[in-house]
Amino acid sequence: MFATQLRSCFTLFFAVSTLLLCSVLNSRVAAQTIQETEARTLSLGVVYKTPQQDIEARFGDFVRYVAARLVPTSKIEGKVVIAPTLPQLAKLLDEKRVDFYIESPYPTYIVNNVHNAANILLRRWKSGVAEYRSLIFSKSDSEIKRVQDLPGKTIAFEDPESTSGYFLPKFFLQRNGFKLVEKTRNEASRSAKEIGYVFAHSRENLVNLVLSKQSAAGAFSNDDYARLDDKRRGDIRVLAQTELLPRHLLSVRKDLPAAFTAGLEKILLAMHEDDEGRRILQKTDETTKFDALPGGEAAIRRRLLDTFYSVNKK
Repeated sequence: MFATQLRSCFTLFFAVSTLLLCSVLNSRVAAQTIQETEARTLSLGVVYKTPQQDIEARFGDFVRYVAARLVPTSKIEGKVVIAPTLPQLAKLLDEKRVDFYIESPYPTYIVNNVHNAANILLRRWKSGVAEYRSLIFSKSDSEIKRVQDLPGKTIAFEDPESTSGYFLPKFFLQRNGFKLVEKTRNEASRSAKEIGYVFAHSRENLVNLVLSKQSAAGAFSNDDYARLDDKRRGDIRVLAQTELLPRHLLSVRKDLPAAFTAGLEKILLAMHEDDEGRRILQKTDETTKFDALPGGEAAIRRRLLDTFYSVNKK
């Protein structure tokens, strides 16, 4: 009986020792995976046409902060890589020259869903806002009282690259059966069956076009609406609102090593909890924090697909 108990003790000791050894080895492998990744840099991709100095000032400290904490025992350089277009950003991700990027919902849909170049990792809060939507509006005393009154008229969008000021309201109208055609400011003749649209290129111009009745309607985000003074809000009639979407999303290239992705996620989720991190986040386009995706990556990908896919072929 003593021999049996002794064998049981040895068996238990061996099992525990094996478990501890595996745990240590797995931890070392995870760290080694990060350290031995092909990149000695952590590259943030940014789609912009502005000068390099401006982009570096806005995003340089952010990517360097993350890189310095990713592998404290191994020097990793943080750098910003500029792509002039979304397809070029997708190409840089495919070529492993960019590791992650931050964008609003429509550009994220193009890079991730259309080009299949990245996966969404986290949601970014901007200026304290996690999600937003677009509002389609007219002047409160105009004849346009609902979106069904818009065919034959003109709607002003904010900017051709804006999710909330263009893509969301445009696709919303298309999904509801309206045909939209871009017009110039001076075009007077329009089909009674279509909605003409122009670009204002700023929120201020957009609101002025609607309130002066040079445009029958306009579209901007609920954030823009909240920033209007009481008088201007009183002069606006909201005709419709689109679905809510995350304000911004952070995505990583599809083949980024799992340990690298996990390390990046951990750092970003905690970044707003220390003074330096909060200061750098504020400098990075007024970022408040990053948090987990509501419902997970698949749910957000589905929301983007439902919002943008069907109309994308029209």
